[in-house]
Amino acid sequence: MNARLIHLVRHGPPRSAGLLLGQSDEAPADPSGGLRDAVPEALPISHVWSSDLQRARVGAEAIAKRRSIGLSIDPRWRELDFGEWEGLSADDVPREGLTRFWDDPDASPPPGGERWSALQARVRAALVDLADMGLVVTHGGAMRAAVAVLTGLDHRQVWAFDLPYGALLSLRIWPGAEPAGQIIGLRAGHPS
Repeated sequence: MNARLIHLVRHGPPRSAGLLLGQSDEAPADPSGGLRDAVPEALPISHVWSSDLQRARVGAEAIAKRRSIGLSIDPRWRELDFGEWEGLSADDVPREGLTRFWDDPDASPPPGGERWSALQARVRAALVDLADMGLVVTHGGAMRAAVAVLTGLDHRQVWAFDLPYGALLSLRIWPGAEPAGQIIGLRAGHPS
């Protein structure tokens, strides 16, 4: 099977940067989405996919319009649902609960929130639908879930690299019932 080249870019800074926004529909700080310099004009892309949350969608719309290419909105590319922790800073979350979450986000999801495996399952399904040379404007958690799904890295390993706002992650994906892939590029974005 032929490999596909896919690019994932983390949305630009939201208005309330530094909070656990998860699936809260926070607007971007910049009305253009804050991604003007995140995706080089020379990067060949044929279509843009985006999370339906406006902090990702606004930048995706700007990229698709600037490039005159199609745009698909897909809620499977949303961030992890932080449940009762939505909108809080990490300092406002009970330390014991946050520690259990970081140690095992599947066994100890945020109260009322989403398990890591659920995020991975929806991202896995979304990866199957991508076309070669596509760009996905998404969130840090969804990008890490994609890397975990494609490479087999565990949650600790995918959190070992920084994905600041505007980070561009390029992946080579071999499709199939269980897609596989490799990271072929990581370009830093805005400092977090």
